[in-house]
Amino acid sequence: MTTLAQSPDELTVEHKVTRAPVSPAQRYAGSVSLLVLGLVTIWRFGIDGHHDQRASIRFGALNAAHVPHFTVPAAPVAWVAGVLTIVLGIIWVVVPRRRLFGLVMGLGVGLFVVALLCWLASASSFVSVDVVGLLTSTIGYSVPLILGALCGVMCERSGVINIAIEGQMLAGAWAAALIGTVLGVTAGMLAGALAGALIGWLLAVFAIRYLVNQVVLGVVLNVFAAGLTGFFYDAFMQTNPEKWNQPPLLDPVKIPGLGDIPVLGPLLFDTSVIVYLMYVLIVLVDIWLFRTRWGLRTRAVGEHPKAADTVGIRVLAMRYRNVIIGGAIAGVGGSYFIFQVGQFQKNITSGAGFIALAALIFGRWSPRGAVAAALLFGFASAMQNMLSINAPSIPSNFVAMLPYLATILAVAGLVGKVRAPAADGEPYVKE
Repeated sequence: MTTLAQSPDELTVEHKVTRAPVSPAQRYAGSVSLLVLGLVTIWRFGIDGHHDQRASIRFGALNAAHVPHFTVPAAPVAWVAGVLTIVLGIIWVVVPRRRLFGLVMGLGVGLFVVALLCWLASASSFVSVDVVGLLTSTIGYSVPLILGALCGVMCERSGVINIAIEGQMLAGAWAAALIGTVLGVTAGMLAGALAGALIGWLLAVFAIRYLVNQVVLGVVLNVFAAGLTGFFYDAFMQTNPEKWNQPPLLDPVKIPGLGDIPVLGPLLFDTSVIVYLMYVLIVLVDIWLFRTRWGLRTRAVGEHPKAADTVGIRVLAMRYRNVIIGGAIAGVGGSYFIFQVGQFQKNITSGAGFIALAALIFGRWSPRGAVAAALLFGFASAMQNMLSINAPSIPSNFVAMLPYLATILAVAGLVGKVRAPAADGEPYVKE
């Protein structure tokens, strides 16, 4: 239950939250999933693993100085991880607690990943597993997904469904490539943000003013952005790439002091400017949404626009602003592709906007949850890349599909009921 005060200066939102009991489907499906995962871990990495081999784990480049390094017996680690996962499955079916479901499932998946990494590191053809390198790749794959998910948080917390994240990122990528080639990286990033904001403005105008179905509108804007950028690419970028499609790459910028911290320094503080900007945006969006009057009013508009209107909040103006700002964030995410690859290609985002939308739903329309879900997708991509090179016997596509499977299960209700903002997708007409 949510209530609003009668003055915009004293606007408050009060929630009464009652947790629904764990459903039988969630209880038994979660337990069976953990049991199967534990048995697979024991069978594939324990019984059928590399016996009498030790896994070499390091936290940094192979030739770097002062890199933490250790070895563990691979098969016993797999046995322990598998048994612990089975125990988690038994505990869950005996004592289910909804608030602990994410922790229990996360521990189970984490134990499986530990066993998998030890199995990889114990292979005779594999030198060692670089954990920092794996996590660095995870962050790299996650950057556009996180920025796209933050865009979705801005829009959908205001009550506007944003299916057009893909189109906003694609428009941002094209603008960043063109302007970045002519004027440099900074101008290219600003152009990418402006292009994303422009698509966000189109979404806002048609959804808020003309009351167009927001799901259909998002699909149309994605097709529009793909067609328009593809046309301009064929028209002059492809014919003269030296002049119009050779933006500079972003070099890593090491923060003095912080970049020298073992393990965390190379992972978090020796990277590109867009990644640092992502850190800032994560903090700002979270603080903005839950610690400011603007955020409080945004949540009120997304939950009860009529009640918000009665206390003096300009509902439509609030939605316009947030959708356009969200589009700008997605445009920055599109520019990340350009300054990593060095040129624009048709559909360069490759569905990243749709994955960001899935991360938004998986993260329950929360900035922190969306970031965690995006990191899960990024980790799967990094693991897929590692497995395709070092473990061809394991289908890398199987690992890549796990986050998508988890998202489907989340949307289906296995991880608990996922509830969007109450007014998400509902046009507001002022009486």
